Amino acid sequence: MEANNLGTGRLPAAFLTPGSSSFMDFLGAHSPDMLPGNRKLPEGVVEAPHGTTIVAATFPGGVVLAGDRRATMGNMIAQRDIEKVFPADEYSAVGIAGTAGLAVEMVKLFQLELEHFEKVEGATLSLEGKANRLSTMIRSNLGMAMQGLAVVPLFAGYDEAKEKGRIFSYDVTGGRSEEHGYAATGSGSIFARGSMKKLYRPDLTEEQATTLVVQALYDAADDDSATGGPDLYRHIYPIVTVITDEGFRRLTDAQSQELARTVTNRRLEQPDGPRAALL
Repeated sequence: MEANNLGTGRLPAAFLTPGSSSFMDFLGAHSPDMLPGNRKLPEGVVEAPHGTTIVAATFPGGVVLAGDRRATMGNMIAQRDIEKVFPADEYSAVGIAGTAGLAVEMVKLFQLELEHFEKVEGATLSLEGKANRLSTMIRSNLGMAMQGLAVVPLFAGYDEAKEKGRIFSYDVTGGRSEEHGYAATGSGSIFARGSMKKLYRPDLTEEQATTLVVQALYDAADDDSATGGPDLYRHIYPIVTVITDEGFRRLTDAQSQELARTVTNRRLEQPDGPRAALL
């Protein structure tokens, strides 16, 4: 889309015409080729780096969203320190699983979508409204998903109206489900979910919830080769974020390192023993 009009420095009419509060609608009307779902792909299944695993858990006053750092391409490790958890806006975040490049692009488009709505309407979307917008984006990527380039994120945020943390999961068609207590997506999700099922309690503190998600990622990495566990030698640790009524906050590297070391040291002491002692 041209930023000026015939060299005059004026914005095109598209930028000055009142329209939808949806940035995707605006882009679809004036430059549809820029939407990820409209791109032409080569024939056959395309192999690209994939990211896994994402986990989330609620606690009184907020929600924790975390992800491991490994991206794989087939049986190869494509990247060891990929970032999979991003703020969507001040009170919500997205964790990506699936085709890494498309997922990161979708997150950036989602961030623009929320920012565009706020600027046009002068108000922020409700948390459910944000979840619905993300569902629409995933649905628009269905053609690529059928060719092996699926994006399946986990969305979490603090609902200011209900004063609690909430989690939403998706399938490749854009189907949305609200998860209660905890959730996981990605290739290691079955192992992470099993771990959280045994350890989760509704009355967890924030510290216990962050420990829980790191432990779930550790358990997923123990059984799923596509999930990367804490790498104490390369100093690569899970990305852990917390969303409360004070907004989005990402734990520092030092805090993530301390959580990872706590989980790792306890597992070295009791590799097959009780796990609930951490919480």
